[in-house]
Amino acid sequence: MSDFANSLSVTSSGLRAQAARLKHLSENISNADTPGYRRKNVSFQAVRDLDSDVSQVKVGRVTLDQTELEDVYDPSHPLADETGHYEGSNVDLMIEIADAREAQRTYEANLKMFDQTRQMSASLMELLRR
Repeated sequence: MSDFANSLSVTSSGLRAQAARLKHLSENISNADTPGYRRKNVSFQAVRDLDSDVSQVKVGRVTLDQTELEDVYDPSHPLADETGHYEGSNVDLMIEIADAREAQRTYEANLKMFDQTRQMSASLMELLRR
């Protein structure tokens, strides 16, 4: 495989990984007020292709955050116990928004690298045509 193809392969794996991360972050944000919801965490792994000797990013296991669920006092809530409490979610919107911003910027950086590689490849083809 050529260096251009290797570069496109690496950046596209980064794009897929950050897209998966953004998907789970958006699920966390949309379920921040869902009782009993546990935050999802995405892990990444480096996978080495032995044929091309290139490492790519792969989405690993999605795990649930095991921190304590928020204890919410609302006696009128249908899930409230006899003391008026129920378990909320363990999603912190500030953390989710910060993680989403980081994932977005990482996605954009991978997209920029993909575009730069594509432009370099097109320029090389143009030079070879002359």
